[in-house]
Amino acid sequence: MRRFLTRFGGLAAAAMLTVGLAHPSQAADPAYFEFTDAGRQTAVVRIDNPDAIAHARQLLSGETTERPHLYGRIVKRPASYNPKWNFHYNPETVSFFDYAIEVCDATLPYVEDHLDEAGGAFLPGLHWCPWTSRLTREVPAP
Repeated sequence: MRRFLTRFGGLAAAAMLTVGLAHPSQAADPAYFEFTDAGRQTAVVRIDNPDAIAHARQLLSGETTERPHLYGRIVKRPASYNPKWNFHYNPETVSFFDYAIEVCDATLPYVEDHLDEAGGAFLPGLHWCPWTSRLTREVPAP
């Protein structure tokens, strides 16, 4: 019986792998958006998630006003599409929110000025949710 289950498990795994390969993922091209905050500074965010990209476009078109603020984890180094700042959102973590806890709120210049502290008591886990963030426009891919 053990041998049968082992063979069956192997066949099932092979079948699942084949089915997985027959249907490639539906990953969308990344999209880039300019955003601002209370400090009136701007930055660019790259978004990889197709649902988040669609939501961003709905915000810009006025189709929705729900979840207008950016949320995600930051990476402490510049990105080619966002050279003004020494940090950027990890594109795979970007989402949107209506309300968030205060511990992840900060303006662009404040994050820049305190980047060495980010990940500790300031922006724990590198989670950043600027309460006043708003998309301003979609920008071309670099």
